[in-house]
Parts: sequence; C-alpha cells; structure tokens
Amino acid sequence: MYVDVIVDILSGETDRIFEYRYGGDDLREGDRVAVPFGKTKKDGIVMRVKERPNYDEARVKDVLGKLDAVPALTKECLRLAEEISKNFFVSKAAALRLFLPAEMRRGTVREQTVKIAEYAAEGEEEALASLKKNAASQRAALSFLASAKRFPLSALNAKYGGPAVGALVKKGLIRVTEEKSERRPYADLDGKEKSITLTPDQEKVVRVVEETDRTVSLIHGVTGSGKTEVYLRLIRDVLDRGKTAILLVPEISLTPQMAGNLRRRFGDECAILHSGLTAGERFDEWWRLRSGEAKIAVGARSAVFAPLENVGLIVIDEEHDGSYQSESAPRYNTLEVAKFRASYNKAKVVLGSATPAVETYLRARRGEYALVELKERINGKKLPEVEIVDMRREVRRGNNTAFSSALKAELSEVLAKGNQAIVFLNQRGYSKNVICTSCGYVPTCEACDVALTYHMDEGALKCHYCNAKYKMIETCPACGSKFLRYGGIGTQRVAGELKKLFPSARILRMDRDTTQTKEGHLKILAEFAAKKADILVGTQMIAKGHDFPSVTLVGILDADMSLHFSDYRSGERTFQLITQVAGRSGRAGEAGKVVLQTYQPENNVLRFAVNYDYTGFYENEIALRKATGFPPFSEIIRVLVSCEDDGRAKDALRAVYEELNAEYVKNPSQFKFFGCMKAPIKRLNNKFRYQVLMRTSLKNFKFRVQEICAKYKSRAVLVGVEVNPNNLT
Repeated sequence: MYVDVIVDILSGETDRIFEYRYGGDDLREGDRVAVPFGKTKKDGIVMRVKERPNYDEARVKDVLGKLDAVPALTKECLRLAEEISKNFFVSKAAALRLFLPAEMRRGTVREQTVKIAEYAAEGEEEALASLKKNAASQRAALSFLASAKRFPLSALNAKYGGPAVGALVKKGLIRVTEEKSERRPYADLDGKEKSITLTPDQEKVVRVVEETDRTVSLIHGVTGSGKTEVYLRLIRDVLDRGKTAILLVPEISLTPQMAGNLRRRFGDECAILHSGLTAGERFDEWWRLRSGEAKIAVGARSAVFAPLENVGLIVIDEEHDGSYQSESAPRYNTLEVAKFRASYNKAKVVLGSATPAVETYLRARRGEYALVELKERINGKKLPEVEIVDMRREVRRGNNTAFSSALKAELSEVLAKGNQAIVFLNQRGYSKNVICTSCGYVPTCEACDVALTYHMDEGALKCHYCNAKYKMIETCPACGSKFLRYGGIGTQRVAGELKKLFPSARILRMDRDTTQTKEGHLKILAEFAAKKADILVGTQMIAKGHDFPSVTLVGILDADMSLHFSDYRSGERTFQLITQVAGRSGRAGEAGKVVLQTYQPENNVLRFAVNYDYTGFYENEIALRKATGFPPFSEIIRVLVSCEDDGRAKDALRAVYEELNAEYVKNPSQFKFFGCMKAPIKRLNNKFRYQVLMRTSLKNFKFRVQEICAKYKSRAVLVGVEVNPNNLT
C-alpha cells in the first residue's frame, strides 16, 4: 500500500504531496501518521491511499506509524482543506491545521484516564476475617467498597489512606482499573429547560428555512425577536433526521450562554469548541464530535471546522460581525467555509442578525439567499427609546467628564429602582495614550509603531497589538518634563469615575483585560445576571447576544468614535454597534432607555440607528457604495509584505509591485485604485510592513495576484494576499 501525505510543515518549499509506503492495510484517508522527513521524523495527514507509487519504488520511504485508532479527519475535511488552500491562499499544511487541536498535533495532550478501585473479594465477612483486627483503616475501606462496589482510587486513598488501600490491592481484595475521564467545559451549565412553544412568526421562519430551495437563509430579526429559539428548533429538526449541526457565535463570551441553551435542550449531544478552553477540554470535546458521541458543535468561528459527519445545518449568529473573517494566517471567511460544507453535505446555512452585513442583505434582496424577517420583539415590547445627547453642548456648559447630565440622571433613576444598566465604550484600558504637554512626546511600542495604552490597575503601559507591557513613565524621556496628560478614555477609567459618582453602586468591567482567564467571561456575566452588580461597563463583547432582563438603561459613550476610522465600512459598523448595544435594554418587564452621547448628532448613520431603521440605512449605504465603486461592487485586494529586515521587505515589495503594475496597465479602466505604500502601522511585532492596495472590478483577479505573490514568499519575507480585509491596519 502507498499513501500520499501532506507533512505538517508550513514552509512554502514543502507545500506538496509526499509519497510513502505502508506495510499494513489499515491506513485510511484522514489518518495521522509519523513519517521520516529528511533526517527528522514529522507528523502528516494521509490524503490518498493507492496501490502503486508514482515515483521510483526504491526512493519511497516507509511510514513509521499510525498515530490514532481512527482517522482524525473525515473525507469532507480533506476536500475542504484543499478548497481553503486554493481560495484563501494558504499552504495545504496550514489549511489542515485548522481541523485539529494544536496540542493534539504537537502531542502535548492525550486522553485522560482515572483509576477506579473495584471490590474484588468473594464475600465481605470472609474478606474482613482475613484482615487483622487492628487494621482499622483497611477494614473500613473494604466495608465501604463492599457497599459502593467501585470508587475513584484517589478519593478512596484520601478517605482511608494510601497505605491501607495499597495493602488491600496487594491482597487481591481490591482491583484497580482505568477508565476514560472526560474534561467537560462549563459543566455547571447543565440542567433542564421547559419546552417552549414558538410564536406564529417564529414557526413561519422555521417553515421557510426548511422548505426553501436556497442553501443560505437570512433571518433578519430585531434584537429580542427570538432568533435563538428558531435556531434551536431547526437544530432539533435536523437531529431528528439523523444529521448533525454547527452553531457559531461571534464572541467567546457568548459561547457559555448559547451552550447553556443547547445543553439544557440537547444534553450531552452538544460539544463546545473555542480557543478559550484548556487543552484537555478542547481535545476531549473534539473527540466527542469526531466519534459521533456529540452531534452539535457550538463555538466561535473555528467551530466551523468541527469534525462532524453528515452535517445538516450550520447557523451563523450575528452574521455581520467582523470576527467571522480571520485576520491572522490562515485567513479565511467563515461564511465561505460554511457554504462549502453545506454544498458537500446538501445542508442548510442560516444567517441571523438584527443588522445584516450590507453584502449579505444585498444578496438576500436579489434572491440569492432566502430572506425571512422577525419585526417584533418576542414579548411584544417596544424597542428602547433612544435619546441623543450633543456632547458639544455639555462641554460648553462646563461638563468635561465622560458622562452627560442626562446619562447621570438616568443612572440615578435606575439605581434607585433597583434595576441594572450597561455603559458601553469601545476602548479598554484607563486612557488611550499618554502625552507630554511640553514637547508632545507619546510613548510607543518598541516592536510596533503604535501608541501605548495606560492601564492604571497594573501601573503599566501596554501595546494592544503585541501585548508587550512597559513600566509607566513619571517624566518624559524626550524632554524630562513631569507634565503628562492622559488622552482619550478607556473602560477602566469609566468604571473608576462611575464609582466616584455612585459610591454605593456595584460595578463590573468586561473587556479583554478582565476576561483573560478561561472562565472570565462566564463569571462576569453570571454575576451580572444574578444581580450581584448594578452597572456593567464594557467594550463590544457586551454589545450583542446577551439577555439581561433587569437592564433598563444603556449608555453609549463616544458613539461616533468608529465613524472616523479610515475604512469604507465605518458607517456600517457604527450602525451595527449602536443597534446591537441598544438592544440589550428593556428586554423583559420595564421599558428600556438608551442614552447615546455624540459630538456629531446630525450624522445620518446615527439618525438611522436611533430609529432602528435598517432599511433606510441600507438604501443609503448601498447607494454610496455603488456610486464610489466600493464592495460589493468591486473587490479590495491588499498584498501585505512584512520582514524583520526593512531592506528585504522593500525589495520584495518592489518585485511584487512591478509585476502587478504590468497587469494594471493592461486594464486600467477596471481599477478604481492601484498604489504601493507603507502599511498604516509600518512596524508590527518587529516586522517592517508595506502594501500594494487595489480596488478592482476584474473577476477572479485575486488568483492572478496570488500567483504573482507566491514567487516572492520565503521563510524570512511574508507576502500575504487579503480580499476585502476587515481592517487595513
């Protein structure tokens, strides 16, 4: 038997099939194997099994061994990896890595077992009679186990002492066996849930999704309209037909809430996959899915690669969220991956959002996707009233704090009534940066060309790109001045100032700094849900998906901050963020209120957002995109060149640019823009960065760009291609 193997090495020189011989007949496509590679041993994935070699048999080496009892990857995973490699311009090894837990590939995690003590004596009276009368611990342990029959050995040792238990094992009165012990994430989420009857509108949505001949359906439902219950019904129907399902959420912080819904409805048929789990938990959950023990995968975008077979449904909740586009290698688009899996399995893809991406809504309006709408909240409650506060007037009145008088008054009322509030600001840390008022010096990261953010609780300056930490400066290193000013404001500072304004209020903060531990998200959300806090301050991780019945007020600080990003999607993202965070208010008994603070109250995007007018926003935005030739009426392609050596980066950029420019001059009318420049952040993680940026209406031009760029990649120089990137920094 001969096998084609992709060796687990990311180097471009090894991005091809290698042929090996295998003496047995038990290898299958998708098996992980150990193979000789040069003078070393490497792991690889079997892509094909065949009878005859393509090369001279004398040159073909033997497989050293099979690594797992069953193939780690399904045939679908292998085909999907090839598609990802081709369409997202990554090596086959990098594409295959997406399907396997990293620790499993490195061999640093394996199945966990626990030792069990079992009663092995013929009869209890005879066994006890064989023990010395003064062996009290042995006699007690044996009597206990005679009743229990089996018990964890470690717990038995702790209860009666290791020497006593060991003596019973030696005498053959206790037998020790090993069994698999699963590491369950969020084990306390288990429980039972009452069956819920769908509303007529929800039933209609389920019926349309299941009966449409379209592969993709878009559920456009306002916040609180019951989209989650629709997902759960669709999953139930899929499972009843003997198929499996994947449910994706945009943030790890949303996984416990969604997993709790699934566990209460489907029990152990649900498995969780995301990067926040421990290595052991991820390994065990992955194998539960691969073995078929679990039939539903829930998690952030990486769960789209869950090793399930016979997939019947893939749900992408909050489909508009930018996190579904991977911004680090290998870069992939989650929706495109989901579409491939749906095509392979003849499955359905369901997208859900109160604020769909403009491109998604356009496709739905054109009939490429089925479009269904939920226009009312599930409980019939109105969407919260939004009050716009002009912060320019607040400043003129002498209010230089982060909080308008309107927001302070509303917060006071909420606290007096015993309700809860959310205060949203999309900037973590205490202050955005530190500035010397004498010379204008701003501390920047040594590895990245970005300003450092001040974190008061750590007394440190931190880089939000590479996570480097620096000691807070007391004097300016440039001019020696002690006059330092904090520019901007972050969640940490907001929480501190709220505490001064409302000393008796219990305040929680939720951002990347406070959720670094495995269950950081879950603990904060559980505390707030249990009303152990009055105000939750946070970044965009609190803006979507969460359901807190007691929240009657949302305060949005610096609502127009994201409007000023140099990105054609800035208006869309601002509209989405405001609508989503506003939707956290008034989801139960009392009416909700939103106080939106801005320095641009007349901005059209804000006006559409406060009226929850998605259709008006869409019509305005799509007209602008069409007039200016931005996606979806063109493609933005970025070639990013990076290297630790500035000269080598420039040389590679020059070579790439010259070839691309030759293509550009053939069809200049098909390009709205074509240029070569420094990246907005010139240096990141000690790598110098340059880019070629183009906006073109040429179909499939990205494949020609990739063909050119592939020639200039090396271990030292990275040359990446991005299509419609989420951000251009």
